[in-house]
Amino acid sequence: MSAIVEAKRLTKTYGSFTAVNNVSFTIEPDKIYGLLGRNGAGKTTIMHLITAQLFASSGELLVFGQEPYENERVLRQTCFIKESQKYPDTFRVTDVLGTAAMMFPNWDEGFAKRLLTDFNLPLKRRMKKLSRGMLSSVGIIIGLASRAPLTIFDEPYLGLDAVARNIFYERLMEDYAEFPRTVILSTHLIDEVSKLLEHVIVIDGGQILLDEEADSLRGRAYTVTGPSAKIDAYAAGKPVIHQEALGGSRAVTVFERLGATDQKQAEALGLQFSPVTIQQLIVCLTTRSSEQKGAYL
Repeated sequence: MSAIVEAKRLTKTYGSFTAVNNVSFTIEPDKIYGLLGRNGAGKTTIMHLITAQLFASSGELLVFGQEPYENERVLRQTCFIKESQKYPDTFRVTDVLGTAAMMFPNWDEGFAKRLLTDFNLPLKRRMKKLSRGMLSSVGIIIGLASRAPLTIFDEPYLGLDAVARNIFYERLMEDYAEFPRTVILSTHLIDEVSKLLEHVIVIDGGQILLDEEADSLRGRAYTVTGPSAKIDAYAAGKPVIHQEALGGSRAVTVFERLGATDQKQAEALGLQFSPVTIQQLIVCLTTRSSEQKGAYL
């Protein structure tokens, strides 16, 4: 099967501000992606371009091999769940789900009902009377039960407690195993979703900072801690992406895999190692990227 999304030199500007700057990437079929980055990095703009809610200023964007704007075939295969979704004041939960059932050809009514029970949602309550967490639950139910070939969740669980978020992760993975499709998760809770992700795209300042398989990022960096002088000796010439003073000691994060030679050198110096999670790696990389940009402002 061909790519679900193909972006080539994609740019979106608002006057003098460039929200997305000449990015190229591919979203493959039947894979779970993490679209990650800081607030204002360009993630939401990219999702709005993919779902035809914005026009690109330049570049090429194909979804299911076609331009998405005013393309019913593309849009009926795409489900976009965003945290700021608005509903008519008179709509109840049952009305929203009924509308979704008409919109998505792969809608599974039985699955939607099971999810209603999981999230303990009041079917007859008006949407404007729902709590923040309940609104998030409605979006999650639509995203999962739609079984759309391309499903995008933008911060889907605002207001949900840890138990409800875990239900979302479990139901997503259970249903994905039986009914594979392409899922894009955009979230700040990276540690929570990292075990779900198969590919990670990191956006920073409107540009792609990382576009890699999640497995290749696990163990890609490490932090080493010890006396400042010994850390300086160990870290010389290494790709340090973050450092932090700890009294007379220092911790540095190195963006490379820990090799046997490096480990022996560090152990000889009495230094301590700790692993770096995907979330910590992304925080280090985006912070470093912003600091480097700031040096030229």
